[in-house]
Amino acid sequence: MSHEKSRPPMPTFAAALRYWLKLGCISFGGPAGQIAIMHKELVEKRRWISDAHFLHALNFCMLLPGPEAQQLATYLGWRLHGAKGGIAAGALFVLPSVFILFGLSWLYMAGGHLPWLAAIFHGLLGAVIAVVAEAVLRIGKKALKSPTLWAVAAMSFIAIYFLHLSFVIIVLAAALLGYFGNRALPEQFPAGKSHGAAKDTAPAIELPPAPQASWSRTFGITALCLTLWWLPVFAIAWWLGWSSTQAQQGLFFSKAALVTFGGAYAVLPYVAQQAVETHGWLSHPQMMSGLALAETTPGPLIMVLQFVGFVGGWQHPGVLSPLAGATLGALITTWTTFLPCFLFIFLGAPHIEKLGEQPRLSAALTAITAAVVGVILNLGVKFTTHALWPASGGFDVFIATIAVLAFIAMQRFKIGLMPVIGACAVAGLLQHLLLG
Repeated sequence: MSHEKSRPPMPTFAAALRYWLKLGCISFGGPAGQIAIMHKELVEKRRWISDAHFLHALNFCMLLPGPEAQQLATYLGWRLHGAKGGIAAGALFVLPSVFILFGLSWLYMAGGHLPWLAAIFHGLLGAVIAVVAEAVLRIGKKALKSPTLWAVAAMSFIAIYFLHLSFVIIVLAAALLGYFGNRALPEQFPAGKSHGAAKDTAPAIELPPAPQASWSRTFGITALCLTLWWLPVFAIAWWLGWSSTQAQQGLFFSKAALVTFGGAYAVLPYVAQQAVETHGWLSHPQMMSGLALAETTPGPLIMVLQFVGFVGGWQHPGVLSPLAGATLGALITTWTTFLPCFLFIFLGAPHIEKLGEQPRLSAALTAITAAVVGVILNLGVKFTTHALWPASGGFDVFIATIAVLAFIAMQRFKIGLMPVIGACAVAGLLQHLLLG
């Protein structure tokens, strides 16, 4: 197959801005889908970045806490147009889903007294059970490449489900095990393969040289990002007090931003453990509904944290009205979840091409991913238990049935996520209309 050998021209900032906005509006399908969309468009179609460079960047983003697809977009924006490009790409990746999920969250809380709406959300629980079960299988197939990694996944499940150990301790232990295990038993703790090899593609645009890392650059970026990160948290604490729900959310989600390795499914059990069981901001069924809503919006799945902030602020508004408390909770949660991503990318960006192939770090990530399989299994078991045996008593045969059907639809017939979620919502509504 012949390629046109001339390099495409450098895109203008306005052209890049239009693309990042489009990406933010169409980025369904979780990180795998979002990364595939970016690769197809930026590497194959527009040739704004070379295949090898894209994969180096992706490997680096996989090693960072936070949503890897959003961080990859931030890096690519930075590489094309510097800091303003990175900020535009990272922010536009998230903004459309911020507004959509805010509207859905309000509908969920304000419309709770509407039986037909409650029935739709009830139907979504079946979809969530199927989605989480499918995630365990999908990630497990990729991650558990050796008997030792199977053991890591099993120990991780036992540690979080039976021993109630913190998610942070489990991730740190897995990372250390993978890092040092790769040295002693490389076949049991393999370094994750690169996400593909460079293909025979036409030449990409010639990018300007990347800015060099320096102490002054590192200090300037760190000081600016930390100030922007913490200023709203301290402002809320000064206004409403440290004991207020919103100030506590600012602190909690700042901490969560530092430990969210392994994608949204990995952080959900940690958030559920803390937000549901420790802080009491929302219930397990509400958490499941939030996951279903986040699945229906574009952008990173970790947007479910905004829903947690909204519901927590609504139900514990303090001196504010429920809507004001919820709005502030949603805003501070989203801010503290995503702002650290910019800090990590802007600090690490100059090193990305050198750090792309580090076997020990890659093995640590492989072990973390194995632990995450156990953690997601814990999430699935807890969510399923709460959905099938609700607080009102009895066993929910309806949810069990549609969960099984949704799982078969996705696994056996490869039906997409959005049609399955839509069908479950319609099933919930029909059950309400037919049975009352």
